[in-house]
Amino acid sequence: MEKFVLKNPDSFNLEHIFECGQCFRWNRIDNNKYIGIIKNAVIQVEKNESDYIFTGEIISNTNSKNDILSFDSIIKYYFDLDTNYSLYKEKLSKIDKYLEQSIKFGEGIRILKQDLWECIISFIISANNNIPRIKKIIEKICYNYGEKIVFNGNDYYSFPLPEALSKATVDDLRTLGLGFRDQRVYNTTKKILSKEVDLCAIKNMNSTEKMREELLKLDGVGPKVADCILLFALKRLDVFPIDVWVRRVMNDLYIHNENEEKVNKKELKELAESKFSGLSGIAQQYLFYWKREEGKGA
Repeated sequence: MEKFVLKNPDSFNLEHIFECGQCFRWNRIDNNKYIGIIKNAVIQVEKNESDYIFTGEIISNTNSKNDILSFDSIIKYYFDLDTNYSLYKEKLSKIDKYLEQSIKFGEGIRILKQDLWECIISFIISANNNIPRIKKIIEKICYNYGEKIVFNGNDYYSFPLPEALSKATVDDLRTLGLGFRDQRVYNTTKKILSKEVDLCAIKNMNSTEKMREELLKLDGVGPKVADCILLFALKRLDVFPIDVWVRRVMNDLYIHNENEEKVNKKELKELAESKFSGLSGIAQQYLFYWKREEGKGA
């Protein structure tokens, strides 16, 4: 069993990170403990006073193609621990009272650096879907096409690589509950496997717009899904994913249109770009999490 201790970190809160809508493979065990899968590793993280203790198991074989080999490296990369979030928060807090309040509420949010392939399929599945159902579908995909990892006597499954998922027919995917997304996942898997859309090339691009153009070639990837992928897998902090909650928040705080459905995405993106500059993606996460959680208690 592997172990890593993160001592008294700044801007790190398990609930804020895992419950802000950016990922689907982490499950709460109790208030201070979560378990999840990162590529070919099962990782449990638990808060112990001011420290966070990570334990886990990694499977090592030629099929996993994990480009981050050590347990410590997986955690440091995935949780973006080399980035100083205090600088982001200081800059955003000065913009207005809403950003200041939302950052206080979700001060422990970090944008995860997720696997690009897994993030693409996950957010295609997320279209017109709810989080419990998204997680259930992804677990079924992993169980049927991923690799088994045993941790603490329990079986977990890695997210299947394109080669493995390409074995699933449209009918196979439909039986897993994908609904209308089955054809989209099937087509996208084929495009990525054939390198019609080259994920390595996308990672090496400097331009957010060029990255977006490539992602939009994939079935099931529209502007909102593309922006989620850009933010949560490629750390393009200048993007601003817009869903119902984000439109509602931006309208309530800044636009004040009596009918929020009349607020168009172009208007929202222009506002975000002018107001949040190159940190639109992080600002979106703070505002989204703050208002969504506030809404649950209403």
